[in-house]
Amino acid sequence: MHASNEQFDAAIEKLGTAFLNTYPRKGAQLISQLAPDEAARLLQEQPLYIVVKLWKYIPPGSANALFQAMAHPLSIDLLCQLDANVALSLLAALDDNSRSILLDALKAQHPDLASELEELLIYPPDTAARMMDRSIQAFYADTSVHETLSQLKKLKSKIADVLYVLGPDQALIGELTLNQLLASAGNQTLGLLATPIKGKLDVMDHKDTVVEMFEGLRARALPVLDAQKQLVGQIRFFDVYQSTKEELASDIQTMVGASKDEKALSSSWFAVKKRLPWLQINLLTAFAAAAVVGAFEGLIAQVTALAILLPVAAGQSGNAGAQALAVTMRGLTLREISTRHWYQVMLKEMLAGFLNGLAIALTCAIGVYLWSQSVGLALVIALALICSLVIAGSAGAIVPIALKKFGLDPAQSSSIVLTTITDIAGFMSFLGIALLLSDMLPVG
Repeated sequence: MHASNEQFDAAIEKLGTAFLNTYPRKGAQLISQLAPDEAARLLQEQPLYIVVKLWKYIPPGSANALFQAMAHPLSIDLLCQLDANVALSLLAALDDNSRSILLDALKAQHPDLASELEELLIYPPDTAARMMDRSIQAFYADTSVHETLSQLKKLKSKIADVLYVLGPDQALIGELTLNQLLASAGNQTLGLLATPIKGKLDVMDHKDTVVEMFEGLRARALPVLDAQKQLVGQIRFFDVYQSTKEELASDIQTMVGASKDEKALSSSWFAVKKRLPWLQINLLTAFAAAAVVGAFEGLIAQVTALAILLPVAAGQSGNAGAQALAVTMRGLTLREISTRHWYQVMLKEMLAGFLNGLAIALTCAIGVYLWSQSVGLALVIALALICSLVIAGSAGAIVPIALKKFGLDPAQSSSIVLTTITDIAGFMSFLGIALLLSDMLPVG
């Protein structure tokens, strides 16, 4: 839904150039609340340096929609100012026709940048090539510190924090930071100052490999090499952090059946199209859980107190499963764990479920006994809670890992599968144990 003209006029008044320059984060937050076409119209009135300053604070989803709504003069100027990997991400989000038109316009004004972006677009999504920045500084090992600083001063582009040192055949042999360079004597050569490379990435390495390498090495930046082992770019820790943050935000959204494409200002019809299929699937799984309850219809008719306590068992099971799922999904997204860690994660969640189950069971049993004066009913709900929390915890760990192992998106499917398991586990545990201990239950 579009913001009203009054809202837009108020935003223009508030988002003056001075305000945006002084408070770019707050300005970006307010701009993100506008419809994309109105936000683009607002940015059109600002100097380019203000737009660039704001851009790093605009959330990824809003940034893509805003970029699509921009007129070409501004979008082309913005592409020229952004890091190549950020520009590439914006271009990749466009449809084929819009991307082709924009690249043609960019080619007419900045052919080198257009060629670089077109070359990077050839690589598959989620590869190191799509994440890397080509703005790197590399020098031969026999270059002196004084000569290096002189060359850096002549550069029009920004200077990276990490500089790379090459051998005579252009093979990468070491690296050094800008601080190291500035603190060294002018007559020293880079070959003597360079430290060994912590790790190297290939242009075709998957994003998961990139993140795992950064996690293991704790590097500020890692070089990216092509098929001929020549240096073609670098990936900074900040780029990996941004990528992981975007993925985690998308996973949170898809875990509850919403689309990664849906934004806060998307139309209601778009939201319905993306959410309704998953709600329908969830309805089918709810019928499966209802069938379990139906199988114990006779028992429930005899012991009506079971119907009152049934939501307690199912609710606790669902909450425990959701907690385990959230922690496991975070671990998978941040690459803290991989599919090979399934056994450790499952054991941890089973133990957590058992201990939580004991504590919850004790509290609940006391409450049920005070309410019903029935030892049998209190024992049934206590045992059911322990069983269902152990099952729910292990399911919350195993479901996303199993889906990932089979090549499915765990964020998109885990919640639906887990809801079915936890509902059935909660009902089956409670009603199954009630059936076994039916002689101890009060009738009526």
